[in-house]
Amino acid sequence: MSWSLSSSSNHRPRVETEPVDSGIQNEHILVLVFESLKWDIHVLCQTAAVNRKLHALANRRLWRELCLYKAPRMIATLTDGAGKISGGWQALAKLLFFCGGWVSTSHFKLNPPRPGHFVNASRFSKTSGRSFLMKKCREDVLYVSDPCEHWTGDKEHDVGIYRGVFRGFTRSKTREYLIKRQVQLEDTIRCPYCGARVWSMTAGRLIPRKSAARRLGSCDDGLEYFVCLNGHMHGACWLVPLSSDEDEDDNSEEDGNNADNSDDQKHH
Repeated sequence: MSWSLSSSSNHRPRVETEPVDSGIQNEHILVLVFESLKWDIHVLCQTAAVNRKLHALANRRLWRELCLYKAPRMIATLTDGAGKISGGWQALAKLLFFCGGWVSTSHFKLNPPRPGHFVNASRFSKTSGRSFLMKKCREDVLYVSDPCEHWTGDKEHDVGIYRGVFRGFTRSKTREYLIKRQVQLEDTIRCPYCGARVWSMTAGRLIPRKSAARRLGSCDDGLEYFVCLNGHMHGACWLVPLSSDEDEDDNSEEDGNNADNSDDQKHH
């Protein structure tokens, strides 16, 4: 693609100078366009699918820029100044904006399966993440989203599907215990964000069920989650319905927490 061609047939097309590693000419202009669009995830997905050059540019720069724009505090914590992210920026961008859905597993049956879908807004919190870590792993940093509610038609329970990401998973206590306990990687389940193989945290006996269930609003024995080799987490739970009084109390408490909880990252 050329951004500047002479209109005269007597002149050769003028090719602008571009960096050696650039996927397209004047890529800074494209970045400015996305900034004006507030890094719309749908537009970026469509752009990355146009051709190989734009796909390469998205992988090299645009996904990272989107993540930094939408969740700056969270990204600063996850990268810890290193500027790199395990599993790649595209996988992290997908995790921020996409509910991965769910299929039946050994420890959490769901029929029919729930397909993945884009979400309008998500809140990720490392305070919430502590509720999903055993006490001996509490030095790990884990961001976890609020559950995305999926209606089942069951009068008792709907399904909550949630996701998260570890900081520096290769150095984490969680990974250390998974390996020490010789937990096998799942044969048929893959991470919905990067495609890597996953460990079942139920199989690893690393789910603090009471604190995780309390955070999710589920019953103790009604949840499961997986962590992949790159530290992406995805899980599901049976949500316990709240009475109208409980719902009002919960909303009041949440309003108070949002004012002070500086490690939460909500994006649209």
